[in-house]
Amino acid sequence: MKRHEAGFSLIELLIVVTIILIIAAIGIPNLMRARMAANESAASQDIRTINTAELSYMATYPQTGFAALQALGGAQPCTPSPASGCFLDNVLATNGGGQGKDGYSFTVSPSLSGYASLANALWINGTGTRSFCSDETGIIYYLPGANGCIPGAATPLQ
Repeated sequence: MKRHEAGFSLIELLIVVTIILIIAAIGIPNLMRARMAANESAASQDIRTINTAELSYMATYPQTGFAALQALGGAQPCTPSPASGCFLDNVLATNGGGQGKDGYSFTVSPSLSGYASLANALWINGTGTRSFCSDETGIIYYLPGANGCIPGAATPLQ
């Protein structure tokens, strides 16, 4: 009588590993594109949130003018003042502690009569493919394939 050993042969295991690698090779680029799209969506929404916070800050503190990014937030529990307006989540207001947020780095350049907000991808074609910007008009613009969006000079986001 022949004795039958249980288990898989080396060829069977190699076939399974090969199939798993093929599926991973197909899925990982799609996952990266989906993640970049999510990062871009979050960045454009954060620019919209900064626009709203700037208008609220200007209405609350008209003598100060528009605010820098950090002045729009405040550590919890937040007490509203010109130095910490409490209009933004502190993660966005501190630009993720200087590390960025959702694959983007945010800056705001304020003045008495206006401001320019900018969201640059931390890694072009890695965390995002576009940079976003806006100003006191509230129109959000984007620059494809590069950082350094300039309000009015880039393509309006629709």
